[in-house]
Amino acid sequence: MGENPIGWRGGFCVEVSPVPNTLVIFGASGDLTHRKLIPALFSLYRKKLFHEKSRIIGCARTLMDDDAFREKTRQTLKVFCNGKCDEKKLEEFLKKVFYVSGPYDDTSTYKRISERIEGIEEEIACPNAGRVYYLSTPVNLYGTIVECLGEAGLVTENYEGLPWRNVIIEKPFGHDLESSKKLDRELRLILQERQIYRIDHYLGKETVQNILMMRFANRIFEPIWNNHYIENVQITVAESIGVEHRAGYYEQAGLLRDMFQNHVLQMLALVAMEAPPSFEANKVRDEKVKLLSSIRPFNKDRIFEDIVRAQYAPGIIDGREVPGYRQEEGINPESMIETYAAARLFIDNWRWQGVPFYLRSGKRMKKRLSEIVITFKRVPHSIFIPIRAQDLAPNVLVLNVQPEEGLALTIQAKQPGPKLCMGGLTLDFKYDEVFKGEKPEAYERLLLDCMLGDQTLFIRSDNIENAWSLLTPVLDAWQNSSDEKSAGQLYKYSSGSWGPEEADDLMYRDGYSWRNPD
Repeated sequence: MGENPIGWRGGFCVEVSPVPNTLVIFGASGDLTHRKLIPALFSLYRKKLFHEKSRIIGCARTLMDDDAFREKTRQTLKVFCNGKCDEKKLEEFLKKVFYVSGPYDDTSTYKRISERIEGIEEEIACPNAGRVYYLSTPVNLYGTIVECLGEAGLVTENYEGLPWRNVIIEKPFGHDLESSKKLDRELRLILQERQIYRIDHYLGKETVQNILMMRFANRIFEPIWNNHYIENVQITVAESIGVEHRAGYYEQAGLLRDMFQNHVLQMLALVAMEAPPSFEANKVRDEKVKLLSSIRPFNKDRIFEDIVRAQYAPGIIDGREVPGYRQEEGINPESMIETYAAARLFIDNWRWQGVPFYLRSGKRMKKRLSEIVITFKRVPHSIFIPIRAQDLAPNVLVLNVQPEEGLALTIQAKQPGPKLCMGGLTLDFKYDEVFKGEKPEAYERLLLDCMLGDQTLFIRSDNIENAWSLLTPVLDAWQNSSDEKSAGQLYKYSSGSWGPEEADDLMYRDGYSWRNPD
């Protein structure tokens, strides 16, 4: 690896060899497919993690043939490679790409997909290839597509679950608790839970995956990873952009549904869960569910005490004026939708009893940032008189998820000079500085895992149900916008800030403050 300041010594790197898969992408003409999925699959191919006999079939309502879709894919990948694609590899990859057009609710569409799959698998002499169906479509089409796949016999497995027929769905997994249960019932009429891959791209990020390895592959952390040594935990997921082209979606969803129900709570679960007996999909997911079920419910009569909602107002970001949420195109000028939420949670179990977890997420904030901040308790007594124990800053561990993945640990250390001269020293690790070269994107990891039949980084139905059970009472209270007595009012914050003052008060009253990097 060459010299580096961390002293990386190598280690155990195990990647399971790819197996043949036929990947069918519904919504293949859309933004997600060409912004994330196609580049991720090409990247896997370049790394020899996409089997030579694997094939990709795009499906959408847009009329195209194979050649037109391949040309669209070529242009996508030229942008992805910044014009520096290996032309030979690009042409090889494009030969693996096909296209079927048709309405998603028309049985003839699925007949053509079935015929195309059979023709491809016969040509490559691989009748037992796994199949992955990626639903890159609006959520209201999930039930229709899965039902049609079932009627066409395209998701039928044998009694051992082989060859696998996996279906990937994107968030949102419902709109609230009842709608998520309804969606699950629709899917489970056709599919087994083992076939459903609910994707949260945050779980594919290197630092998020590293939470488990940092905690459970290093003995130094486990003895202090509890309420005896940890003072509080902060989780921040901040975006500097506004609603952009998602006005229609955002007016229906809001921040709590869009970010808390999945990304934020998933990171909380990884930080706070107990050690699973093994790194096996359901063992890991069992512990995440136990953790989420241990979160203390919000007091429905005094929700405002533990959760603050707000909406961005006009402000300045990167030196330019930006509009407020209500001034955005397509937004109701009297909208009560939140673009920011901050919450204080408690986990009622032995490990975390009494430790506050502070969660926040928002749009149009000062900078793009996702991080987990673990603040440890101060030393109980100072031997360095006249320096008092309360004068010594606590140790802080920061797990950076984006934009720079890595971690940083701040400790107290002697500084050059007088005999009593100490201050904070930060041990800072950044993936890009230590591990040179191209870092895998989250969708690469998740697509590969699905093609290997590994559900570890995907979300199980009971996980979804626990998350919605926690948040649906809050959403119900907010929906009744006149009920400020229990729900609290909708505050404003300037675009380009770190959120409303009221969110600061959520921590100040406990004697803490948010970590707001410059």
